[in-house]
Amino acid sequence: MSTITDEIKQLKKERNAVILAHYYVDPEVQDIADYIGDSYYLSKVAVELKEQTIVFCGVSFMGESAKILNPEKTVLMPDATADCPMAHMADRETIEKMREQYEDLAVVCYINSTAELKQYSDVCVTSANAVKIVKALPNKNIFFIPDKNLAHFIADQVPEKHFVYNEGFCPIHEKMMLEEVLEAKAQHPEALVLTHPECPKAILNVSDYIGSTSGIIDYAKNSACQEFIICTENGVRYKLEKENPEKQFYFTKTEPVCADMKKITLEKILHVLKTGENEVQISDTMRELSKKPLERMLELGK
Repeated sequence: MSTITDEIKQLKKERNAVILAHYYVDPEVQDIADYIGDSYYLSKVAVELKEQTIVFCGVSFMGESAKILNPEKTVLMPDATADCPMAHMADRETIEKMREQYEDLAVVCYINSTAELKQYSDVCVTSANAVKIVKALPNKNIFFIPDKNLAHFIADQVPEKHFVYNEGFCPIHEKMMLEEVLEAKAQHPEALVLTHPECPKAILNVSDYIGSTSGIIDYAKNSACQEFIICTENGVRYKLEKENPEKQFYFTKTEPVCADMKKITLEKILHVLKTGENEVQISDTMRELSKKPLERMLELGK
């Protein structure tokens, strides 16, 4: 009897399709994916693929980025409602106001944002390459959208630039509680705290390492330490445990879970491969405008 996994593999061949998955989706989805990574890795991979159809197991801004960089390809989202609230937490009016207020301003847009926002920006960044890219910009003034926590983290490392902050945040990381991290530390005194920079500053202050999802995975793998407290979305546990079976990984009592990422299921992947539904559509004008900051990111991030 053929399983759902077999059916997906068969349809993938017939459709000339490839499956990309973010670390925050469920383990069985990561298992079926051809490429698993954070948003920067997946945006780079999307450009190099030869397959005609991309099934993107992630939230809407990721599918949009893949489509912007690959206009001739079909990009399918297993769940069209899987979205990132932070991706919408900035607006054109504020961007225009800032441009009037500060000369020599670069609008730096976190990749976790809508195509709509990207089109008003100068360059995109991810948590993995933001410091490198902001340092490389000729501009003195930086308006960083949409995430305030990541912006403060980068500003601390690039003191020569003047940052203007936006009020956006990731609801999952923002809700993490310092007392729960301290509680986990009390329970596991030998463990190192590895944290995503979308977390509030109070949590960054008690962390041993701060970095992107892929940065956290690499750090845990290369560290001599055997125990870690992980301050990011719990989907990353799967990769961490798979790569380091001898190490222990702990999360805070209230585990950070992105409900949108968890909407992606094998059934939905099979469904879009069968039907071609939930195809990402972006107008030519928006694509041209939002492609520039993404391409500049890939160029400066090299």
